Amino acid sequence: MAVGFDMHYSVTSFFVLAVAALATGCASTAGSPTSPSAGSGSPTLTAEQVGGTWTLSSLQPAGQTEQAVPAGATYELTLGEGRVSTRADCNVCNGALVLSGQTVTIGPILACTRAACATMAFETTYVAVLAGDSVARVDGVTLTLTSSRGTLRFLQRR
Repeated sequence: MAVGFDMHYSVTSFFVLAVAALATGCASTAGSPTSPSAGSGSPTLTAEQVGGTWTLSSLQPAGQTEQAVPAGATYELTLGEGRVSTRADCNVCNGALVLSGQTVTIGPILACTRAACATMAFETTYVAVLAGDSVARVDGVTLTLTSSRGTLRFLQRR
């Protein structure tokens, strides 16, 4: 009996979070300022520079050593049109995206599926570092997001 209740509670919680994230994303989509004339060395990034799909190459939580993505796991980040989607191994998260100057705001709340992946500890850290305000830097095919929570390094997916 308890298992059925827990599963119902988890499914209900997921849908509540998903609806809240969609509502938040819709409310913040119109306020995504960008500068169309910014270059890669400019203090203002454009939606075109950060948009697209990026593959996580490493994660470095604040005060810890850099960690490579676990073997066999896929961590991808798709940015565009005021929305963010990320594949965190066997889970998917979605939320709002705002770009202002060099600051990228993801979420601040992400609606995520909660399957039990083999890389759950890495995934939990990844989502915690990803959500919130980060300073973004694009160098060629590399996107680096840095915040007080840590640093994420991505490579542009081709």
